[in-house]
Amino acid sequence: MESLRQDLGYGLRALVRNPGFTIVAVLALAIGTGANTAIFSVINGVLLRPLPFQEPDRLVMVWTNNTKANQPQSAISVPDFIDYRDNGVLEQIACFSYDDFNLTGGDQPEHVQGTMVSANFFSALGVAPQLGRAFLPNEDQAGADRVVIISNGLWKRRFGGDPALLNQTIQLNGAGFIVIGVVPPEFQSPEKGDELWVPMSFDGADRLRIPSTGGPEDLKKRARRFLKAVARLKPGVTLNSAQAEMSTIAGRLEQQYPDSNAGIGINLVPLHRQIVGDIKPALLLLFVAVGLVLLIACANVANLLLARAAARQKEIAIRVALGAGRARLIRQLLTESVMLAIVGGAFGLVLAWVGLRVLVRINPANLPRLDEIGIDGYVLGFTMLVSVLTGLLFGLVPALQASRPDLNETLKEGARGSTGGIGRQRVRGILVVTEVALTQMLLIGAGLMIKSFYSLQQVNPGFNADRILTMQVTLPPAKYAEGTQILGFYEQALKRIEALPGVQAVGAATTLPLTSNSVVRRFTIDGRALASPNERLSATYFAISPDYFRAMGIRFVGGRSFTDQDRDKSQQVIIINDTMRRRFWPNEEPIGKHISITAEAGVSREIVGVVADVKNSSLDAESGLEIYEPYLQFPWSFMALVVRTMADPLRLAPVVKDEILAIDKGQPVYDVKTMAQIVGDSVSQPRLYMLLLGIFATIALVLSAVGIYGVMNYSVNQRKHEIGIRMAIGAQPSDILKMIVGQGMLLASIGVVIGVVAAFFLGRIIEMLLFGVSGRDLMTFVGLPVVLVLVSLLSSYIPARRATRVDPMIALRAE
Repeated sequence: MESLRQDLGYGLRALVRNPGFTIVAVLALAIGTGANTAIFSVINGVLLRPLPFQEPDRLVMVWTNNTKANQPQSAISVPDFIDYRDNGVLEQIACFSYDDFNLTGGDQPEHVQGTMVSANFFSALGVAPQLGRAFLPNEDQAGADRVVIISNGLWKRRFGGDPALLNQTIQLNGAGFIVIGVVPPEFQSPEKGDELWVPMSFDGADRLRIPSTGGPEDLKKRARRFLKAVARLKPGVTLNSAQAEMSTIAGRLEQQYPDSNAGIGINLVPLHRQIVGDIKPALLLLFVAVGLVLLIACANVANLLLARAAARQKEIAIRVALGAGRARLIRQLLTESVMLAIVGGAFGLVLAWVGLRVLVRINPANLPRLDEIGIDGYVLGFTMLVSVLTGLLFGLVPALQASRPDLNETLKEGARGSTGGIGRQRVRGILVVTEVALTQMLLIGAGLMIKSFYSLQQVNPGFNADRILTMQVTLPPAKYAEGTQILGFYEQALKRIEALPGVQAVGAATTLPLTSNSVVRRFTIDGRALASPNERLSATYFAISPDYFRAMGIRFVGGRSFTDQDRDKSQQVIIINDTMRRRFWPNEEPIGKHISITAEAGVSREIVGVVADVKNSSLDAESGLEIYEPYLQFPWSFMALVVRTMADPLRLAPVVKDEILAIDKGQPVYDVKTMAQIVGDSVSQPRLYMLLLGIFATIALVLSAVGIYGVMNYSVNQRKHEIGIRMAIGAQPSDILKMIVGQGMLLASIGVVIGVVAAFFLGRIIEMLLFGVSGRDLMTFVGLPVVLVLVSLLSSYIPARRATRVDPMIALRAE
């Protein structure tokens, strides 16, 4: 311990005596360690941290596997859910369906995202409220008291965290609900964050928002699938065995109910995998990228240590001459390296903390478990481990080199080597080649992501997103029970908004493009037989107002738009998209043809128009079948308002809100965004990947440039005597310039070639994250090596230019 204390004290004094070296090394290590800590924090929060449920490894999502529609994760129907619940294969299975609620009773009405759940929802997840109780078994039956459990955030935000709220009544959708519990702050629903949960009644439709055509009996139709389900496996039961038993049950239901369950299987997905989704490959790629940045930083610091070791040759030689063993010297030098790495890690932790705060503030859409990302004990342990390993990594080779001094040469008065030793120079060259190769890999990876994102940005979404304001409105069924009441509200709202100054057009639709809230409807084509008895045709469905296409800037291919005369007493009409026209009527005019939407009791609708395809799911997905019908013929209680303006649309938002409140003072609007923001949110993940890889590649480029400059500058300092002799016997400055630049470019060129070859294989790995560009894109693989070569040329030219200014007489006199 005494010798360790001496090593620490000596190492600290050595770092303080060389502030320039220490600052540069700590900065490089802080950047590398900070980037690794930040990305590991994301991986820890998203991938590694257990879900906040009891025994989360036993939780699975239960989906139907609709093979005919190629939908491996579809909702389930109430009768199917009951069959799955009563078969005994699963320990528990709970169902839920997301819903919107209007919370009134305060100064301002507020929209709250909620979930309708079966009574065993919280017990299935293994979560107990932090205040109050969970639902009782009979509270999801028709006629039971209306009760609600609220989130910790809603409890504190709206009700000031008052415990007296328990057993009090709050107004939701115009009806009174008794608050019976508050969930813990870390609790979230299985798929997205909600703020309240109410029991779902299987026996009546009064608590459901799903549009129906015939009352409670609709809930018993097996073909009407709108439920999601989460289940807990029995102890000791594996996912595969549970999947096999549930598939047997699904097969039995398929035989019993061929009309509704033909081609309908079952799919169990671990809840953690469901929540994380397909983000794992991207996060691991980013982790590899920051690992490369850290390696580049280590190579840089190792080069600095080699240069510093050359300056300490006499000190080390004296210590050897006085009896210090090689192991003792290596331990001392590694102690200094680890101390340097720990200091860099400490500053890196600060950089990671700042970076994570920026990430949370950016709030990238579709990044799961964002609120669970932070610096905890695991992250601190990771940072400490990385710091120690980094110190050993970049300090070992310089320590081995420095611990073998040539005593005879080093202790001679005035002696100096020309280059600090061939072995040491070879090591520095290898480190530079490594830096350049790793940088080239990062540059090409970032270049591919940038080009992919640019290609994504060039995709035509099928509408004009400029100067469009959007907002959501959900009418409570207790207040707007009849279709005429719903139509009255929206018609009045559209007219009032259209009359506002600065409004060009206003429309409404059940779903906005790129919001992942699409409604799918099955349909048949009148007079055309299906290819097989089990064939199911389905399309993305929209109920829209007459001016929706004009407000959105969606182009017409043929036919007409809807008008105010397209009402329930007139001819039932529909508009299809161009993909649907090309698939079913490639060589004929679809206008005048008829289709029937299955969910609407098979009412035949005449096709009156064809519009251009719209990217509804994502910009990188092909447009599917799309059908539009007039909301005047089929009213929906929830609609998105679309307002095209002449100037900044967000300035109009307060005025539009006031117009809604003027119609109904208890009706809130929510999700107020511009259409440009919605488009931006739809590409937030690829934008984040591109941005992070671009930052990492830029850091790597700077570190590599500094590394090349440092090596060449050190070489010039060590070779001043040699350069002086060359110039004294007739070498021109241009000859010296070529010699120094040539040496630097040789190292850089080797690194570039290695990096390009490695990136060629890297491109195959990241190809799954690219859009519109190959993982071996020629322009990227040619252009970015040129950039790195030019940066390397500049890094070599600066010290080479200084070498040409060496005065031969001064250089020779110094010897």
